[in-house]
Amino acid sequence: MKKVLNTVNKIVKVLKKIESNNEAKSLCKVYNITKAKFNNWRKKYSRMETHQLQRIKELEEENRTLKKMYADISLDNSMLKDFVVMLKDLLGKKS
Repeated sequence: MKKVLNTVNKIVKVLKKIESNNEAKSLCKVYNITKAKFNNWRKKYSRMETHQLQRIKELEEENRTLKKMYADISLDNSMLKDFVVMLKDLLGKKS
């Protein structure tokens, strides 16, 4: 079964393993990545230190949290707008 690379830490570990080994082609095959993807990852992640990776992870988590908060607030806002329209209709009918 092919291995799945879904986190920055895993990607960096694989990059280091591939770069330390002359068998890049076979390791790319093991991890089911193309040479182009390997080169892109190498440009993006190979020079990163552990603290930088941790910071990226923290920022990604914060981004997910903020996106969820935004979605919740947008839904609340939409419901409140609908409620205001409904109240205006009810008050308009009573006058």
